[in-house]
Amino acid sequence: MTATNAQSGNYSYVTVPTKFVEANGIKFAYRSYGKEGDIPVIYFNHLTANLDNCDPRIMDAIAANRQIISFDYRGVGATTGDQGTSIPDMAKDAIAFIHALGYKQVDIVAFSMGGFITQELLLIEPTLARKIVLAGTGPRGGKGVSDVVGLTYKDIFKGLFTFRDPKFYLFFTQNKVGKAAARDFLKRLKERTENRDKKVKLSVLKKQLKAIKNWGNDKPADLSVFKHPVLVVNGDNDRMVPTPNSYDLANRFTNSEIVIYPNSGHGGIFQYHEEFLKKALPFLTK
Repeated sequence: MTATNAQSGNYSYVTVPTKFVEANGIKFAYRSYGKEGDIPVIYFNHLTANLDNCDPRIMDAIAANRQIISFDYRGVGATTGDQGTSIPDMAKDAIAFIHALGYKQVDIVAFSMGGFITQELLLIEPTLARKIVLAGTGPRGGKGVSDVVGLTYKDIFKGLFTFRDPKFYLFFTQNKVGKAAARDFLKRLKERTENRDKKVKLSVLKKQLKAIKNWGNDKPADLSVFKHPVLVVNGDNDRMVPTPNSYDLANRFTNSEIVIYPNSGHGGIFQYHEEFLKKALPFLTK
């Protein structure tokens, strides 16, 4: 199967329909639109994220230049199956999904846990990726990566008590600038009002957090063998995947560059989406 859509250029992320493709015995939910070509951009999302957790501003800007595809991991949102119990298993599913769409090579934009999965994808099938953007993420075994479990539960409960989305606390600094950026981001995620994705189950959170904890405690991988162009980006005050991991990750790749946004946290690319796109789009299109 080859992913084509003659009307894809007429969509925005708010209106693009959800499609399905089968791979590894799983029916994957995905959204695909933009300027078609031989090499699409695949977006790898974060912990407990479904299709509605992609920032429309970032997706639409990429779609104006490239074909952009987002997808639900196994057992997440409208994708069938049981949630993968390890980061390498999630990478194997992603590889199967990409091949099922008919692509032999892709560019990747990965955020948070999506960056963990992308690194495992490289180890399994390095030629599948061409260019890679890694945002708010770090290397396997990185300092503080396994601590995300306690932090996530803490901010989930905080969100329940304050009637806020946990991402308000997890992704953004809690000063005036960060809170304003959080409100803007969460508002953008609600712009799609029809044909929204299925809600993510609590069991998915538990299994993904366990997978992240195990991955964070595992031995680091040798990323120096990869020559892929890599752009590493983050905020300067990331609490979920501490910012020093971004520097560590960039140093582990032999062909990388790094951008750190000031006064921002884990969701630096969402707070600084315009600045991020000014850097990411030339990187992906040159």
